Amino acid sequence: MKIVASLRVLPRLLLLGWIIASGMVSLTWFLMSGRGSEAEARIDWMQWMSRRFLSLLHCNVVVSGDIPRGGLIASNHLGYVDILVIGSVCPAVFVAKSDVRGWPIFGWLASRAGTIFVSRSVPAQIAFQLSQMQQPLEDGHPVVLFPEGTSSGGASVLPFRSSLFESVIVVGSHITPAAIGYDLEGDGSVEEEIAYWGNHVLLPHLINLLLKKSFTAHLRFGSSRKPLPDRKEEARLLHSEVSELHYALS
Repeated sequence: MKIVASLRVLPRLLLLGWIIASGMVSLTWFLMSGRGSEAEARIDWMQWMSRRFLSLLHCNVVVSGDIPRGGLIASNHLGYVDILVIGSVCPAVFVAKSDVRGWPIFGWLASRAGTIFVSRSVPAQIAFQLSQMQQPLEDGHPVVLFPEGTSSGGASVLPFRSSLFESVIVVGSHITPAAIGYDLEGDGSVEEEIAYWGNHVLLPHLINLLLKKSFTAHLRFGSSRKPLPDRKEEARLLHSEVSELHYALS
């Protein structure tokens, strides 16, 4: 069985290497194409790369609801695949934990895609992080935030952290709730084999995922609206909206 598994995963690992290598070259082309600002070039490159990664993983994306073209998108969070799924259908700037920058493969992808890295454990940095989020919102680019602050197995939506909602309140752009879930064909557990959380280690988790025949991501967008003036009230309302969308996916 181990030999068969190795033979199955080897072509995908080689293709993964090609995607990364060609992605490095293509980023330069996106930046020099002159079709928009540097931020827009990085957003477009991220969407292109996300689609290539999902093709490698044999992941089919099913979208319901209107895809937002601006404002803050707040979603539940199961792991790194979420970023690829949302990025493949919605050109956006992502907000991620600062430790993601050091991850193999996905840290490289995130840092070059213009991701805003935040550290909620350092209060002195919150003001700077909020200003970083405000700029793309003011420029009309969607900004994707995972307000749970960490990933989970996907059984429920964890409580939302409210500090980073201040940016969208200040700018006054719309907020769109979203929920994401997965179906894994054949034997296997979404909680253990697609969701990346708890004690999982990235590279073994990714290799196991590459061995899967295919899986489906379900992405549901809710209705866009203006934010509430109080960030804590906004966090409670948004959590309720995302939870309702998450329940509808079950």
